Amino acid sequence: MARIGIIGSEGAMGHALAHVIAATGHELSGGIDRGGCAEKLADASEALVDFSAPAALCTNLHAAIGAGVPMVIGTTGLEEKHHRAIDEAARVVPVLQTGNTSLGVTLLAHLVREAAARLGPDWDIEILEMHHRRKVDAPSGTALLLGEAAAKGRGIELADHSERGRDGHTGAREEGAIGFASLRGGTVAGEHSVILAGEDERITLAHSAEDRSIFARGAVRAAEWLIGKPAGRYTMDEVLGL
Repeated sequence: MARIGIIGSEGAMGHALAHVIAATGHELSGGIDRGGCAEKLADASEALVDFSAPAALCTNLHAAIGAGVPMVIGTTGLEEKHHRAIDEAARVVPVLQTGNTSLGVTLLAHLVREAAARLGPDWDIEILEMHHRRKVDAPSGTALLLGEAAAKGRGIELADHSERGRDGHTGAREEGAIGFASLRGGTVAGEHSVILAGEDERITLAHSAEDRSIFARGAVRAAEWLIGKPAGRYTMDEVLGL
């Protein structure tokens, strides 16, 4: 049994995490939301799970460092400055950051990377995602995670080969590009499809999230896995042993 603290406890993911922590026999050491004391929560915890907001990330990382506890980061919409802060923190404590804590999505990303590595650049890659109407960032963190997996499989940088927001007369598709399309509406927890389109054939790899509990279960599994690990930046692939 581990004492796990939730950052972003009043959000939908925070409530899902609290339920899974109890259901798996762990102890909820506490939860904070905007204005809460991350340092106090970290001191009471053996691991932290953060599903809050990018603006709070540095404060939360400092709290984890001060208490010497590992941290799982599921917050999306992160920028390069946030990843630099995560890299710095990972020199001191174990940190796992991912665009999606679902075990199914983790395996999907592995399959996308393998497919992209084995198919040539003449196979076009398009990533389609749909989420609920309240989601504020696009493409989703999961879509970007899948894009990074495809880029890694091809040995390229996603930032140099990404196509987004097509509108009007865009011209022909660039060879080797990885395209993104985002849909928003209703209460969709998360739908992601990676389409690999070749000459006269297509492969579609997809994942459907039916409930947020899948993300909570993966995050709790990652948190318990991180406890006792040396400082470093870890991935969900490692949690699954991929």
